[in-house]
Amino acid sequence: MSLNRSEKEAVINDVTSLAAKAQTLVMAEYRGITVADMTKLRNEARSKGVSLSVLKNTLARRAVAGSPFEVVGDQMTGPLIYGFSEDAVAAAKVVADFAKTNDKLVIRGGAFGGKALDVEGVKQLANIPSKEVLLAQLLGLMQSPISRTARVLAALAEKRGGGEAAPADAPAEAQAA
Repeated sequence: MSLNRSEKEAVINDVTSLAAKAQTLVMAEYRGITVADMTKLRNEARSKGVSLSVLKNTLARRAVAGSPFEVVGDQMTGPLIYGFSEDAVAAAKVVADFAKTNDKLVIRGGAFGGKALDVEGVKQLANIPSKEVLLAQLLGLMQSPISRTARVLAALAEKRGGGEAAPADAPAEAQAA
C-alpha cells in the first residue's frame, strides 16, 4: 500500500523532528527477522528512549536532508530500520545488543556528530558506557580522595588516642573544653 502525498509529507515531518532532537542514527538491515523478534527489539528500544522506524529510503533521505545525518544518505538502500536517539550511545547499544543475539539483524552503519559511522564505528559507540554509568564513575573518582583522607585522619586520631570517648563521670566543663 503506497502513501499519498500528504501522508508522505507527514512521515517526512515526523522523521525530521526526530532527527532534529537526536544525536545518533543507526541503520540496520532487518531482512528475515520474525515479527516476535521485531516486537522485542521495539520494546527494548522504547524502554531505552530510542525511536525505531521502518521507512522508505527515499523518505528517509528527504527527512535527514540538511541535518547532521545527511552524511549517510548514500547508505540508505535496502530494507532498513532506522534508530534515532537523543542519548549518544543508546541507539547503537540497543541495535548492537540485539544483533548479538539475532544474526538476521545486520548493522549497516550510522551517524554521530555529523560523521558517518561504519559497522565497527557503531559497535565501538555501543561499547561506551551510558551517561548514568559515566556520571557514577566520575562521582566515584571525585569522592575517592576525600574518603581516603577521612580514613587516614581517623586512623591517625585512633593511633594518638583521640578516638576514645571521655569518661562518663568527668565534669561537663572538662568535656566542653
